[in-house]
This record gives sequence, structure tokens and C-alpha cells, in this order.
Amino acid sequence: MKVLAAMSGGVDSAVAAARAVDAGHDVVGVHLALSRMPGTLRSGARGCCTIEDSLDARRAAERLGIPFYVWDFSERFRDDVIDDFIAEYAAGRTPNPCMRCNERIKFAAVLEKSLALGFDAVATGHYAHIVTDDAGHRELHRASDEAKDQSYVLGVLTSEQLAHAMFPLGTTPSKAVVRAEAESRGLTVAQKPDSHDICFIPDGDTRGWLADRIAPEAGAIVDRDGAQVGSHEGATSFTVGQRRGLNLGVPAPDGRPRFVLEVRPRSNEVVVGPREALAVRELAGARFTWAGLDPVASGIAVADSTAPDAVAEFACEVQVRAHADPVPARARVVPSTGAAPGAAADADDADADDVDADDADADDAGSPSGLPGAGTLELVVRVQEPLHGVAPGQTAVIYVGTRVLGQCTIDRTVSADAHSDSPSDAVPATAS
Repeated sequence: MKVLAAMSGGVDSAVAAARAVDAGHDVVGVHLALSRMPGTLRSGARGCCTIEDSLDARRAAERLGIPFYVWDFSERFRDDVIDDFIAEYAAGRTPNPCMRCNERIKFAAVLEKSLALGFDAVATGHYAHIVTDDAGHRELHRASDEAKDQSYVLGVLTSEQLAHAMFPLGTTPSKAVVRAEAESRGLTVAQKPDSHDICFIPDGDTRGWLADRIAPEAGAIVDRDGAQVGSHEGATSFTVGQRRGLNLGVPAPDGRPRFVLEVRPRSNEVVVGPREALAVRELAGARFTWAGLDPVASGIAVADSTAPDAVAEFACEVQVRAHADPVPARARVVPSTGAAPGAAADADDADADDVDADDADADDAGSPSGLPGAGTLELVVRVQEPLHGVAPGQTAVIYVGTRVLGQCTIDRTVSADAHSDSPSDAVPATAS
């Protein structure tokens, strides 16, 4: 089989390429140039896609004895990932650039070019596992090493993309095994640190980066009843779950701390309230996909006769962040009513005193928009125990056992807090 190995310059993609070679495939290494002006050197675990990374990838390919090329996807990356990231934050949503890159670059643009050039599959260093059933249907599953499992960020892959995906590290018991293997193969990246930050914001200062691209505008900080309790210099600098740095001029009546509950770009307001108001009992999104066979074809659920392609409620688990634990839930696909309670915002770098709404892993599966129109199908997930700090724009990935069944971009949430069920809180999550 002719395999394109996507080589980032890190240890995982290098070992993945090596294993593809060992399996007897005809392997070609490709490094993706995602910036027109890449940095020269990395700073520890910060950033990626630097010139240093490109050179590391080339050295690994030379060591493996495979051809190596650099493909320039910087313009596509700017349009589909960076510009989307800016637009989503401007709309008060929480984008996940890593998922967007997997969805639109690595397993869309790169795969499309690879297939056009005669490749059969794209191999990456992601920790996830593909299982093929007796009928030839491919399923995406969690990796053997749960601590390194990356199936969440691959939840956007469709059955067509899974058909041409290869994850050689999926059954590896630990990252230590990968590093030891790299050492034994003489790969210089064996001890190279993993990258953790958003690749196009290597210093980790998301707020500062956004401030240079979205003009800040002063506005009001209000409580859930609409009373002004403070002011801000720019709504995009606030994140759902944030506690510090609010500078509220009016203390809460009960003296308890208040947290950011919602960001409303249309009115330029930031809504704050008690910690319990961050609890979410239901989430929904109209932009959903299935990773392989849908739940009805898989025998997991039955069709709902109320609408074409609707799915009756079924048991599952849902995960809303890359490193979060999955929680038991029940999901269904039903026509949208076109309006529902929502909680908007942003989930960036909450500190130890904040309620985390994600760690550079929040998500979205499309461009900014309002709530789905009435009649549009949406995936609705009700959790057995409330989730906290969930924001529109994040991705909810649905699991059945270890299998990734599908995902949706969250358009709206329903609060578990009784106060938030009032009509006054039914603000469109994607108001812009």
C-alpha cells in the first residue's frame, strides 16, 4: 500500500512513519508548512511547525530511508483554521483549532491531495485505534494508552476519511514505549518535548493575540437579572468559568464569588453568576457527523419515525474536552425547535481559581452562525450528571464503549441550575 506519512517533526509521527515502513508499505514522508513566516526554533513544549520541526522531520525521514517533501498549506491553514479561530471568538464562541486542523487540513486538504497523487492512506502519529469489522466497516476507537488517547480530536473524521486513515501508534501501551523505540531506531527526536500550545500562538497568550486582531470595545458586565455589576474593556478577553480579573464594582448579595457564565457579542455584555450556574444538563448541535456507521446502522439505536434521519434516544458517554473524563449520557437526533436556553462564551486559559472550560482544546465544527432553524436536525445530549463550564463552539464527542460514534459542535446548552431555566436566560448561544 502506498502511504503518505504526515511528519510534524515530533517523535510520535516519526515512529508512526517507521512502523508503516516496517509493515511493508511504500512510505513517503511529508511535512506540512502551515505558516508563511515560521519561527526558527521551538521554545521547549511551546508551539510547533517551526523550521526546526521541519528539519527534524527531514532527518527522521532520512534515517528511515524514505522520500521526504514539504507541502505548503499555509494559505489553506490561514483561511480554514486561523481566520475561523478569530471569527469564532468574535462571535462569542469557543473554537478548537486542533480539531479544525484535523477536519479541514490533515484529513481533508492533505488527504484529497494524497489520493490525487495515488496514495492509499495517510498515516499520522495520533494515539487512536481503527477497528475493521467483518463487513469491512471501519470504526474509530480510543487508544490503548488512555493517558495519551487522542480520539477526541479525531471525532470529526467521517467514514470516508477513516477509510484512508492510519494510526500506527493506536495500540501502543505508553508514550515511554514510543520514545524507547525512537531511541533504538536512532531517531534524534526521541526525547523531543511534546507541543501543548496552539501552534500559531506559541507564547500561549491567546488573549493578547486576539486583542491584536479583534478591536476591543468597552461594555457592561451584568448579572443574570441584567443588572450591571461592572464593566469591561473587551468581551473577547473573558472566558466561561473565569473568576479572576473580573473587577466587579458590585459584590454579590450573598458575598460569594462570581464566574463568567456567558459572553454576548451582540450586546457586548459579559454575564456573571454563581458557580452552580455553570452546570449544564443538556447540550445540542446541528453540525454533527458520525465516525463510521451511524447509530442506527450500527445497531446501537433505532430510527425515530417523527422525521427522516432522526434517531431515537440511546445510551452513550459524552466528552466535551480533549483531556476530560467522559460522562454517562443519553443522546438523540431530533428536529430543532429553533430556540432554546443557551450559555455562550469562550474557554481559554482559566487558572487554578477558574472553572475550566477547556485548555486550548475547545471546539467548533464550522463558521459562526445562529441557532439552527426550526426543523433542522440536531444531536441532543442529556448528561446524567451536570457538566461545568461548557461553551457553545466546543465539540461534544459521543462514545459507546471505546468507540467514537460521532460528534457535534455545541450550539446551545441547557442549564442545570433552576434560576437559569427562566425565559430571560434563553439567549441564542451564537449571537453575534
